[in-house]
Amino acid sequence: MKIGFCGYSYHTQGYSSFTSRLDAYLFRLQTEGVCEAVVKGKKIVIEKGDLLLVKPGDQYELLIEEGQNSGDYHLFCEGDWIDKWWERNTKPTVARIDLDEKLLALWRHLIAEDRRPPSEKSEELSQNLLRALCLTFEQMINEKAPSFSRPYVVTRMMRYIEEHATASTFKVEEVARDAKLSVSRSVHLFKNHVGKTMLEYAQEIRMKTAIDQMKYTTMTLDRIAENCGFGTYSYFHRVFKKQYGVAPGKYRRLE
Repeated sequence: MKIGFCGYSYHTQGYSSFTSRLDAYLFRLQTEGVCEAVVKGKKIVIEKGDLLLVKPGDQYELLIEEGQNSGDYHLFCEGDWIDKWWERNTKPTVARIDLDEKLLALWRHLIAEDRRPPSEKSEELSQNLLRALCLTFEQMINEKAPSFSRPYVVTRMMRYIEEHATASTFKVEEVARDAKLSVSRSVHLFKNHVGKTMLEYAQEIRMKTAIDQMKYTTMTLDRIAENCGFGTYSYFHRVFKKQYGVAPGKYRRLE
């Protein structure tokens, strides 16, 4: 794979790129403001959270009107792996995705790696970051597709819980706030589509994390209980024994 220009731009004045036929893939994520893109002769309004995907050979132009502000991450790339990734399913020209911090962190890491002096740059790291970026695009696009198995807002709640379940301050109210729903509505939707409550889902994640830490670290059980969001060892001991039939210490020795 080859990574061409990769960076972040913020425009505060009118801007118009030349109409050109691309010779590489273009990925562009709008993070602030609004602009317009012309792809294959069709004008598209690009708003915050929109991901633009353009393939080689397509005509492309970017338009930012006077008085508009526009910020975006952008990347040009090419190569056999990208070709296969693009061709394995239909890619939309524009997809509305969340400005997920994990996605932005990947993009920033790739930009930083690309700016290193050639003697210090790791091509392997850059290519793996690019693969991770593409696969994250694909996952986020698929989860928002109308044909996906559950409403996107439920998936968003699941992702929030997966990220925050081990925090001792985790609350259902925070999940509802992130999903921009009332607590009662979010609780109903989640149970209806996932088949368990948010707290049950969070508890599963805490338990799996605790088991992994018992297997692969030397942390004390008290520390694991605290680290995985159970708060106290006594509570961790109680819920663990109820689920697995043995105390955490015995389970750890058996493993």
